[in-house]
Amino acid sequence: MNITKLNFNRNQLILLLSGGIILALLLYALLRESSTIASLDEVTRIIASNQVEKAVVDGNYLYLSTSNEDVVKILSSQLPAELTSHLKIEVKSSNGWLWFLLLFALIGTVVFWVARNRKAEISSIHEETPLKSAENEPINVQSPVAVKSNVRFSDIGGISDVKEELEEIIDFLRNPKRYYSFGARMPRGVLLVGPPGVGKTMIAKAVAHEADVPFFYQSGASFVQIYVGMGAKRVHELFSAAKKNAPSIIFIDEIDAVGKKRGGERNDEREGTLNQLLTEMDGFEDTSGIIVIAATNNIEVMDSALLRSGRFDRRVFVELPTSSERISILEKYLQRIPHDLSIDEVAKMTVGFNGASLAALVNEAALLCLRSNAFQVKLDHFLAVKDKVMLGKKRLVMLSDKQRHHQARYQAGKAFVATWFDLAYEKITLSNDTITPPVSEPLLKHEIEAHVRIHLAGIVACELRFGEHASNASHDLSEAKILVDSMINEYGMGSSLIPSSEDNSALLNRLYEETRILVEHHEKSIDKLEAILSEYEHISKALAKETIRDIL
Repeated sequence: MNITKLNFNRNQLILLLSGGIILALLLYALLRESSTIASLDEVTRIIASNQVEKAVVDGNYLYLSTSNEDVVKILSSQLPAELTSHLKIEVKSSNGWLWFLLLFALIGTVVFWVARNRKAEISSIHEETPLKSAENEPINVQSPVAVKSNVRFSDIGGISDVKEELEEIIDFLRNPKRYYSFGARMPRGVLLVGPPGVGKTMIAKAVAHEADVPFFYQSGASFVQIYVGMGAKRVHELFSAAKKNAPSIIFIDEIDAVGKKRGGERNDEREGTLNQLLTEMDGFEDTSGIIVIAATNNIEVMDSALLRSGRFDRRVFVELPTSSERISILEKYLQRIPHDLSIDEVAKMTVGFNGASLAALVNEAALLCLRSNAFQVKLDHFLAVKDKVMLGKKRLVMLSDKQRHHQARYQAGKAFVATWFDLAYEKITLSNDTITPPVSEPLLKHEIEAHVRIHLAGIVACELRFGEHASNASHDLSEAKILVDSMINEYGMGSSLIPSSEDNSALLNRLYEETRILVEHHEKSIDKLEAILSEYEHISKALAKETIRDIL
């Protein structure tokens, strides 16, 4: 039993009993009869001797207060009129008891109000007192709060592709009956995947604003606490609040903090929180009007249970902005800043900048302009602060003109091979070193080999053009080695079912040479893809097919 609750009940009982006793004594003092009945002769003597201080008629009795502070009473019918004609007699109201009852009710109300406030005060103290961890550090507990987003899609530049992906979600939240009547259901979870600073949180807020629904924000890291069960409780409270405000959007930022793959390392709190999240996503109906949007920049570490159908089964990839998208972002940031410059020039020199770093660049340029007492921000201001933004607390991966040319060739080689083997991809960007086509089991041998060739294609293209390749090939080379190792040691796709030590290198070298021959024979087609990547910094699969359709 809660000791505090027990103490409160005991204190409350004592308070009520004390109040009742005091009230009873007060009423007894007010209502007790203190007068004595006098005879007619005694009353005549008192009146004749002028001892009467006050005369009051109350019902059938006349009460006389004497100078000796005595009170006597006599029936009014016994007194002759001439005896009391010279007295000033007051008439007591007949509803005196009503006033006493009202007083009683008032005092009782005050006692009840004091007791109730005392209880609320105790409850408030316990709710506001932070929980303590094992190290006696406070754990901040906040109830989920719905907010109205004021971010529009028009406020965010360079997300046209993402907007198209999410317009269906917005329409569902606006007109759910249209989908229910047709027998269709919307995905319960939408996963925004992309590097930090590309605006995933702003995109989720924009969806909430465009759909005109409440927005619940929670960071994945805030679910993981030292106390076992606290994270699961927070997840439950978050979904309960969203259900009460449906239709609504739940946004979980950095979901990989709580949704990591469950492996050998035991973490009861993390697993309990993840299990609660899975349960909540399975628990609400398709007609509940709740959409869960989550963001991560590391989808590889997420638990497969979160990514299956019925949970986060729709994924939207938010890449670093291309040149045209950077122009759109810069135009929005420069709307209220006086400037005299070519935004195209700024966009060209900011390859690899995300939305957040572009905002920082514009702000630093504006501050420099003010410090130098200039009237307009110019290109020189951007050139002066570019290094400060690039080499700040977190170094951004930036490309010089030479590196940009090299990167365009590298990505063009990968785009050509991916298109040649007709592997699935949406677009290839200049700033993204990797292509991660969807992989589903089972894969045939030639399909896995095609994936290996994609990872080797950039290296081959650069070796043929420049005679060397750059360090950014490390990720692709690592992925190629992993696939080859799986083919040899797990799938039995080597020269024999029992692998030998030479099989890995033999297979990798064979696929490299085959890729080299393919790229060498179609260098002109790769030149076309490179030109598109150099100018627009991205290329879609449809455009790549159209560009090299004469050889497909």
